Parts: sequence; C-alpha cells; structure tokens
Amino acid sequence: MDPVVSIRPLLAVAVPGLAALIILFLNNREKLRDLVSPLAAIVLFVIVASMAPTVLAGGTVDLRLFEILPGVEFAFRADALGMVFATISSLLWIVAAIYSVGYMRHLNEHAQTRFFACFATSLAAAVGGAFAANLFTLVIFYEALSLVTYPLVYHHEDEEAWKGARKYLVYLMGASKSVLLAALALTYSIAGSLDFVHGGLLAGVNASAALLTVVYFCYLFGFAKAAVMPMHAWLPAAMVAPTPVSALLHAVAVVKMGVFCLLRVVFHVFGVSLVGELGLGIATAYLVSFTILMASIYALTRDDLKARLAYSTVSQLSYIVLGAVLLSPVAMVGGIIHMAAHAFSKITLFFCAGSIYCASGKRNISDMAGIGRRLPFTMGAFFIASLSMIGIPPTAGFISKWYLTMGSVQAGQIAFVAVLLMSSVLNAAYFLPVSYAAFFGTEDQESPASVREIPMVTIPLVATAILSVLMGIFPGYFISLADGVVK
Repeated sequence: MDPVVSIRPLLAVAVPGLAALIILFLNNREKLRDLVSPLAAIVLFVIVASMAPTVLAGGTVDLRLFEILPGVEFAFRADALGMVFATISSLLWIVAAIYSVGYMRHLNEHAQTRFFACFATSLAAAVGGAFAANLFTLVIFYEALSLVTYPLVYHHEDEEAWKGARKYLVYLMGASKSVLLAALALTYSIAGSLDFVHGGLLAGVNASAALLTVVYFCYLFGFAKAAVMPMHAWLPAAMVAPTPVSALLHAVAVVKMGVFCLLRVVFHVFGVSLVGELGLGIATAYLVSFTILMASIYALTRDDLKARLAYSTVSQLSYIVLGAVLLSPVAMVGGIIHMAAHAFSKITLFFCAGSIYCASGKRNISDMAGIGRRLPFTMGAFFIASLSMIGIPPTAGFISKWYLTMGSVQAGQIAFVAVLLMSSVLNAAYFLPVSYAAFFGTEDQESPASVREIPMVTIPLVATAILSVLMGIFPGYFISLADGVVK
C-alpha cells in the first residue's frame, strides 16, 4: 500500500504543544486552565485513532517537512510500531490529565501552571518520537522529552528533588550527548541515511562486524531511558517527582520512549536478520535478563511504595527488549504488546500510590496495614494491576508474558523461560504482600478517621485497572499492530 500523505502526524504533535501554550496563557484562571489538558488529550486521541485504519491495513501515514542533509530529513511517519506507542500515550493522557487535576488540587501543590504546561509538552515530545520517520527526528524528540520533564522531576524544589533531577539529567542527557551521537554519526557514515527501513537500514551495508557491534551497543546504552542496567539509576532517583509525573512519564512516556527507540534500532536500523547474524540478540537477552532479575530483587528490599514500583519498572522494561532480541516472531510480538500491558498496569499502580498519599500521607508499605478497608477502590485497583504485572489471566500482563514465554520456546532458548518464570515469582513476592497487608493487616489505631477515597483521583485509577483487564480479554488491536511490525 502506498503511503498516505497527511498533516495528521504533525497535528498530533501540535495539539499537546498548543495546549501547553494555552495553559501558560491561563495562568490566573485556574478552572479554565485545568480543563485544557483533558480536552487536548481527547483531541489528540481522536487524531491518533483516525490513523489506525490505514496502519492496520498495512499502510503508513507520512509527512516530510524539510531536509537537513542529504539522506537526513525532519519527517513523520505513522506506522505499526509508532501507533502502539502513540495509542498508549494519547489514551492514557486522558485519564492522567483528570488524575493530575485532582491530585494537584487536593495537595494544593505550588507551580501548577508550570507543571501542567511541562506535562503537555512532554506528551508532544512522546508523540513526536512515536511518529518520527528517521533517527534524526526521533533523537530530536527524545532529547526534547528529557529537557521538558526535568522541571517536573524537580517540581518540589527541595534538596531531594534537586538531587534526583541532577541524576536524571546526567544519565539521560549525558548518555545521549556521548554514545548516542556517536551511534548516529557512525550510522550516517555507514549507510548515508538515517531513515527507518523495513528489514533494517544497515542490512547489507559494507561494514565490519566489529564496527556494527560497537554501533549497536552505543544505541543500547545511549537510549538510557530504557533503563537497562547499569543505565537505570536515574529512574528510582526521579521518583522524587509528584505521583502524576511518575505515573504517566515513568510508566508511559519517558520509559516507553527508551524501549521504543531500542525496538526501532532492532527492527528498522539493524533489522532482525543482521542482529541475528552478529549474535547480538542472545548477548542482549542475557544482559536484559540480568536487569529483569536484579531489579526485581531490588524491588523486594524497598519499603517506599514508589521506589518499589520504580525498580519494578526497570525490570518490566527489559521484558520488552527481551522479546525483541529473541528474534522469534512470537517473542517479538510479545515484547511489543508488553509496552501496552505494562503501561496500563503500571500507571494504575502509580495512581494508587498517589491516592494513598493524598488520602493518608503514607508512602511506606509498612505503614499501610489495613488501609484497604478505608480505600477499597484504590487497593482493589492496585490488586488487579499487580495481577497483571505478575501475569495472571485475564489481565493484559498474562497475554504479553504468554507470548514472551512461547516465543522463548520458539527461539529454542529455554533459559529465558526460566527467567520469565523466576521474574513472575519475584513480582508476586513484592506485589501481593502489599495488597494482603492493606486488606487483612491490623490498622494503626492512630490512623485518622478522615482517610477516604478522593473521587477525582480514584476514578482514573479504576478506569486504568479496567483497561488492564479489557486488554487481557480483547488484545486484538495491539496484537494486529505487533504483527504488522514483525511481518
């Protein structure tokens, strides 16, 4: 099918960008300002959804703006892989926008206009990355996302926030300024282009295996948002940000941008065949397996709920990379749809952490005994999302983990089946005790009677918990998109 030329990919970037400007303009009109993000999120989702029929039919929606160098353009393309990321981001922005208004109002947070403006701009960067047609455009939006989320990380402006924000920027900007730019320069030197190509831009180029291997690992560690160890420390440090930031940016936009970039490298820069020929798939699989297990062990040791969720995210992101680098069709589908499964479930868990904090001021798991009887919807949603993280049917996590497990078998790599099973056991070990203590633990006698659900915070987390189950029952949309990437 010939590409469909349309302005819609640019509009998808422009809508949240325009929303950010309107938010700044409405600084002194709080009620109007708070309506902007939910309305813009709905418009963005409609624009993204309008491109789905073309992409599901095997086509693309293209828009080329201008040329920078020969073979290097600033251009957009909505294809199957980009639609996975864009659908997740635009859909979850709707519920995150509503949640953020409730959270920020309840806690009477300062600098709310700056917060909502940066929040919207970060979505523009994420969607721009999703629809980037080449490495140049992708890296522009990748870097922009790092910069506009920096003020969100230091939002509280205390010593802890500044420390976490510095680490955040050093890891994300430092990695990209060094090894990532080297990878881009080498790719352009080898291929004469930075375009994404079905089957791989570097497939068939005249370059040594050693040079290609260097380029590959520059991408693997340069895209530090993917949080593959040892490039993971920024993510737990960034948990000093307000919970809505942790929820959307560190469960969806920022971290998903990282693994999305790595999927682009595997599928459209190197190509599955070249990754296999160079033996890079299995080498990467062992590396990310270490990340999966070690991050889960770290999560077990954390009493702060957001810190536990952060290390869980480090672990779960590597599932996505593992699926891609196993190179079997079923595993690759599993890795791609785990982007969505993890997003729906992890944003729910972060929402729940924020709901608990809003209602009770509690951050540590050891202080949450009995809180489920005060916050039944919050902790019920937490339990459902935990089941998805573990991989229990009929949740979304079961679907993606099933594909990953069967894909490991298809690839003849039984060792990674063991990794997936061990990881699921560890997931259960650090998630289920939270729910058990919340519902069956003895509540602190000094707990205030005012602890109760907050509707504008609770409704979004219930909605995302339902999405986690619905994706498990009706996974067809994301599976179809993933099949379109793999074929």
